[in-house]
Amino acid sequence: MFLSLTIRTTFAFLLTGAVALSAAACFGPSSGGGVVGSGGGGGTVRLQGAGATFPNPLYQKWLSEYGKVNTQAQIDYQSVGSGAGIKQIQEQTIDFGASDKPMTDDELKKAPGELLHIPMVLGAVVVTYNLEGVAAPLRFSPDVLADIFLGNIKKWDDARIKADNPGVNLPATDITVVHRTDGSGTTAVFTDYLSKVNPAWKEKVGTGVSVRWPAGQGGKGNEGVTGQVKAQPNTIGYVELAYATPNKLPVALIKNRAGNFVAPTLDAVTAAAAETIADTPEDMRVSITDPAGATVYPIASYTYILLYKDQKDAAKGKALVDFLWWGIHDGTRFTKEPQYPYAPLPAEMVKRVEVKLNSVVSGGKPLRATQ
Repeated sequence: MFLSLTIRTTFAFLLTGAVALSAAACFGPSSGGGVVGSGGGGGTVRLQGAGATFPNPLYQKWLSEYGKVNTQAQIDYQSVGSGAGIKQIQEQTIDFGASDKPMTDDELKKAPGELLHIPMVLGAVVVTYNLEGVAAPLRFSPDVLADIFLGNIKKWDDARIKADNPGVNLPATDITVVHRTDGSGTTAVFTDYLSKVNPAWKEKVGTGVSVRWPAGQGGKGNEGVTGQVKAQPNTIGYVELAYATPNKLPVALIKNRAGNFVAPTLDAVTAAAAETIADTPEDMRVSITDPAGATVYPIASYTYILLYKDQKDAAKGKALVDFLWWGIHDGTRFTKEPQYPYAPLPAEMVKRVEVKLNSVVSGGKPLRATQ
């Protein structure tokens, strides 16, 4: 299903009837405000977002559903990768960015104003593979996984992979690693995990939205990696769970810090978040990979919307915070659908996000206060 999504996925909300026709006549290049019509007088408000591919399937569903309850908002989201989303929000060429990786202090300093990180949902970065004749989900311990992506383990029937998977008949074929080629929050999460659990990975490769991969071939976006793994036997890659599930790709169990092999279930992702809430700072920039806990899945992450605290245009700012408020509340019901395997925020994080959204202002006036 999601292979049909392009890297630049567009979902627009259109008004119907005479209102739509009159608003459409006003459409043109977005200036600093980007508002079509009067905004406060019933006109259509246009918002442009871009960034992470990680949450794109859910965001597209949200945009479709939100358009049914708020026909005054016309919102477009392009799935271009976290790195591009960060760059574009820094340059103010979009109204909101999206990233699975929190921005660094240096990245925040390059922005012309204060940027907020708004966690929307949680997701799992999964290890997926294409291995004919292997029915049971494979298991990987941290060092084995790191050495596969370092290129040190080259065969599927390597003794160390077999030790993690007793009784599984593994083929004596070469392993082909598939990784991201674009600036990717999914990559940042995956490499953050590997850097925490494997000193050699931390020293030789490190973490980030883009790294110098020591082995393998590249694909653009979660969509690109999914497509290559699905089409090419003997491959292994990493994608967001929402891309593996609908494409019927297997996902591996990963050994967590407690020594348990855990599948990337939503309960295991939520458990990872719960273990780290006490250590989450006020600005909500946090890594939740490799947490403690017996039941946690160790490669999980929040995915963030990035927006300026002081919105230049009140109508656009209000439309944006209203959409985000809807997402963390009403939007969570769609995470119960199997094609959108994301975990809602824990209740404590919802409260923190509400505070952040209530702090967004335009001209010194809180935007949520205008309800």
